Amino acid sequence: MRNIILIGMPGTGKSTVGVLLAKSLRLNFTDTDIVMQQAEGQSLAGLLERHGIEGFLRVEEHHALSLDVDDTIIATGGSVVYSDRAMQHLRRNGICVYLFTPLALLEMRLHNLYTRGVVMRPGKTLKDLFNERHPLYQRYADIEMDCLGRDHEAVVAAIRERLSAAHPPQ
Repeated sequence: MRNIILIGMPGTGKSTVGVLLAKSLRLNFTDTDIVMQQAEGQSLAGLLERHGIEGFLRVEEHHALSLDVDDTIIATGGSVVYSDRAMQHLRRNGICVYLFTPLALLEMRLHNLYTRGVVMRPGKTLKDLFNERHPLYQRYADIEMDCLGRDHEAVVAAIRERLSAAHPPQ
């Protein structure tokens, strides 16, 4: 099976859904945020502080481009969509699933974006970030999954259903 790449805003549940989906499909799981933090020896917030936004995005792109996996669910950092090169690399051997979560729900889930290591320019709000990234997520998505009103298990079931409809057994 090809890789399944999960994209979406911080707080959509990419990592949690990714782990559950990997178990459900008996695939491997990797989280690009964790890969990056382990390789760089710093938290996302620490990397942002050390490198600044542009530097952080370069580091993130580097780690996304170095990913060479098969049969893997890949949970990406929310800002990976700023790199067309990284997204094309990830999509080359995979199906990209956008976990869409409405802004109002994200606002309830996310409190301090800066300590989370979210790439956000000073003075910007979560709404600004959502409006900036939403079209990028849509551009790269092969499947858009609305997460509103679904718990993580229901999102996994819906993704599996969409995948089997898009790629029926031969």
